[in-house]
Amino acid sequence: MYSLIEPRFRTAVCAVLLFFVGVASSTHAIAADRRPMKIEDLFAFKRVSGPRISPDGKQVVYSVGSVDLEKNKSTIALWIVATDGKTPPKQLTKPEEGQKHTGPRWSPDGMRILFEAGGQLWVVAVEGGEPRQITNIATGASSGIWSPDGSHIAFVSSVYPEFSEKPFAESDKLNKVKDDEKEKSPVKAKVFTKLFFRHWDHYVDGKREHIFVLRVGYAKHESPSAPDELQKATPHNVTPGDRDAVPTSSTFSSGDDFTFTPDNKYVLFTAVPEKNEAWSTNYEICRVTITNSSPKWETLTADNPAADSGPQFRADGKQLAWRAQKKPGYEADKWDIVVADVRPDGTLTGKPVPLFPEVDLSCNEFTWVSGLGLAFTVDENGATALYHVDHGRKPLRQSLPGFGGFIGSLSAPSKVADLGCTYASMNAPAEVGFISFWQKNPETAGPVARSLSRANTELLAQLDLPKPESVEVPVEGGVKMQMWILKPPGFDPKKKWPVVYLIHGGPQGAWSDSWSFRWNPQIWAAQGYVIAMPNPRGSTGFGQKFTDEISGDWGGKCYRDLVAGIEFVEKLPFVDINRLATAGASFGGYMQNWFAVNEIAKKFKCQVNHCSVWNFESMWGTTEELWFDEYEHGGLPWEVPGKYAEFSPHKKAVNMAKYKVPMLVIHNDLDFRCPIGQGHELFTTLQRLGVPSRMVNFPDEGHWVVKPRNSQYWHQEVFAWLKAYAPPGGK
Repeated sequence: MYSLIEPRFRTAVCAVLLFFVGVASSTHAIAADRRPMKIEDLFAFKRVSGPRISPDGKQVVYSVGSVDLEKNKSTIALWIVATDGKTPPKQLTKPEEGQKHTGPRWSPDGMRILFEAGGQLWVVAVEGGEPRQITNIATGASSGIWSPDGSHIAFVSSVYPEFSEKPFAESDKLNKVKDDEKEKSPVKAKVFTKLFFRHWDHYVDGKREHIFVLRVGYAKHESPSAPDELQKATPHNVTPGDRDAVPTSSTFSSGDDFTFTPDNKYVLFTAVPEKNEAWSTNYEICRVTITNSSPKWETLTADNPAADSGPQFRADGKQLAWRAQKKPGYEADKWDIVVADVRPDGTLTGKPVPLFPEVDLSCNEFTWVSGLGLAFTVDENGATALYHVDHGRKPLRQSLPGFGGFIGSLSAPSKVADLGCTYASMNAPAEVGFISFWQKNPETAGPVARSLSRANTELLAQLDLPKPESVEVPVEGGVKMQMWILKPPGFDPKKKWPVVYLIHGGPQGAWSDSWSFRWNPQIWAAQGYVIAMPNPRGSTGFGQKFTDEISGDWGGKCYRDLVAGIEFVEKLPFVDINRLATAGASFGGYMQNWFAVNEIAKKFKCQVNHCSVWNFESMWGTTEELWFDEYEHGGLPWEVPGKYAEFSPHKKAVNMAKYKVPMLVIHNDLDFRCPIGQGHELFTTLQRLGVPSRMVNFPDEGHWVVKPRNSQYWHQEVFAWLKAYAPPGGK
């Protein structure tokens, strides 16, 4: 899947509560003390992420990122805040400029916080102070978690499998020597003997993602004022062999991809398929002891030929839950939560049972909530909703007033019915929230929801950020397509405004009431455009049938839905039909190409096309995750003659010469999902056909443009292109 908004774990960031309003609203005048958003404001916002609630539910630790645009650097620090909302947050760690402190995890006793910095794991006391480094592994350490009793830490490191069964000191030395030799060698040749040889934006270089376990302990000092002394042993690779022990595709990550068993003696984890990993989605839940030294792993989900991921134990250790799909090879299949009775060592004692098999909801992420069962998020009608479910009951949707359009990053304490989370909307970036199920909101009878971090309050008070409006567009099949309309600051309905028609990625994704630092509708609207964001066939959150209907039919129903959407937009009384533009990335970029070779092209003054698919026939052999193309087209290219060409824009390229819609092409060298050749083929075609075109290439970026100065330049190029062909502002 080709995602415009997030990594390929498509938790579509959208609304918990939606306030549906008509598009014929009154004038949106800019308040005297507020101004339209500028490109630089994107980098001035604090970037809040990764909240983790303490074991007693009284505090939340989280990361806050700050961008220095001039220096082209981002710095991330840990912050901590009480969940009662009575005291302001305080900074817990003080990273050096450009350093990133991420992935915080509370120790089971609530006294320390484990986190990642500089490619190693560190521990800091909850009161603050100087952090202590606890790993020093040549290949780095990430994603650290504690065992239930706090005696061990598990983490991930990318190592050469041929050394993985050797004692740690020897294998670590051999890994370092091999990396150093590659770095120093004047020959940079790469040799491949199998797939995968690259992921997303980097070459694998023959390494595997393995889980290590490290025994840790603290020597108690007699003086209560003296710090505890960290005692640590040598890390041990518990998943040796030529196989990845954590998902290499974020599509199959559940956030928490591995866990200790309640008895502290085993690790359960989400393993990549044992065979055919580049074209199979059969991710498995596997188990090993914390002293394992064999590449043979016990598989707990062998009966399911599709994906399983994210094992989590209930606090009392009596049940295990994970996400599961049913269709092999189909990454956008419905994710259900399955639960099985288990022993403390993780042995299944009962058959896994799906919690809501008859309910048309697909789970994004989940967590156990003490005494209540499971809380999970789903894409729903242009929204991300929070649900709670227990055995024998239908999922119950939670009402969370004030939490805007998105909820995610769920974490729960072991003994209290509380949640830590992030929440956001299209007009406000993510902040840390707190949800208490044992406290009731008197107005909604639902749980109490409280904002905690407020990292962006000051900047938000300066900006005029209009709220998105939701409309429904009748489309074929007797259904309606949801679409967001975002008007610019200072919108006057008596004037005629240009429109940018934004097409989301995926295609199994969705535009949602959420915040993004890459494709941010607010900054587009602030240029003086009405922004229309349709969710056509293939979008998530509108039932699995609606999602499935794009497979094998990219240029069919989905395209016709989008045509209906633009026809709807043209009829709005404030729209200038002579200033229509369209833009999209990934699948949205594909649709720019399909627009350009079909009659709808006549409606647009220009197009912006980021990291697109132009030629399905060459795409198959150059993208890295083959399962996607092979499922979407129904087989291998030689097995389904004609299917790869049926909706491939390059087959109808001659039509571009007829419509000649100016196109800005953006494509990056490190994009291995939609490889750079797609951009080269497209731009070459545009130039040979005499279509006004411009190509922007970032050699140091992948599918996304994330480096601060690159992102700034990207926005400047895009908005200059729009301005040249579809001038902004109401007239």
